[in-house]
Amino acid sequence: MSESLTLPSAGAAVPLRARLLPLLGALVIAATYLMLVLLQPAEAAAGLASWPAVAAFAGYLAGAVLLLAGVLPQLPTSVVALIPAALVLNIVLGQFVGSTLVPLYLDSIGTVLVGFLAGRSAGAATGVLGSLVWSLFNPTVLPFAAGAALIGFLAGSAARLGALRPYVAVVAGFITGIVAGVVSAPVAAFVFGGTSGAATGALVAMFRAMGDSLLASVTKQALISDPADKAVTFLVAALLVMALPRRIRLQFPLPARAAARRARS
Repeated sequence: MSESLTLPSAGAAVPLRARLLPLLGALVIAATYLMLVLLQPAEAAAGLASWPAVAAFAGYLAGAVLLLAGVLPQLPTSVVALIPAALVLNIVLGQFVGSTLVPLYLDSIGTVLVGFLAGRSAGAATGVLGSLVWSLFNPTVLPFAAGAALIGFLAGSAARLGALRPYVAVVAGFITGIVAGVVSAPVAAFVFGGTSGAATGALVAMFRAMGDSLLASVTKQALISDPADKAVTFLVAALLVMALPRRIRLQFPLPARAAARRARS
């Protein structure tokens, strides 16, 4: 294994590039999100034939590249190999669940799994990349890429605080869902005009029929669906991590560091 793809020791200094590039990537993603919320271009959900969609795709892609450029040299090959599988898991589950009457998404299990195993930047990059790849055949996903990045970032943060334990994972997922729901609601309301899932769309329609505004309806739907969805997602990801043989689990950065801390205590 090459030196650039091995896990640095706990006391090793983090290169400036590893700090600066993820920060720049996060800023680019945040700026793209703000562009969508402020300009409210409905064309952003209509595919790459429109300039808002191209601008959003380019902005999110640039942010993901910066995130990966900063973190990739510090990642073991096990994580690099995991990211494509995580993207497929997100897309397959998300596409299937979105077509059912289940008021959940389950489209970020791969993102959370990478966040749990490799940290915040890798999780955020996985979330963005998953949304970009998925948007190539489901354009309605593209405007939500910032929310996907946030979920990956929060998963990595939660893992540092002990979310690899199932009961902690459920609580961390519930809190993440509240944050993600608040962030995604303006995009769903202003850009997409609601939500694309069958069951979640029915919830929005119900609140609209009760007299709520579009933003209020989407926000209420998000605060119902997202916390439950992320609680389930975080729990499943934590159980997947626990199911890995210890030898394999310790090849990943965050479980290895957690084990090292336990050994020192």
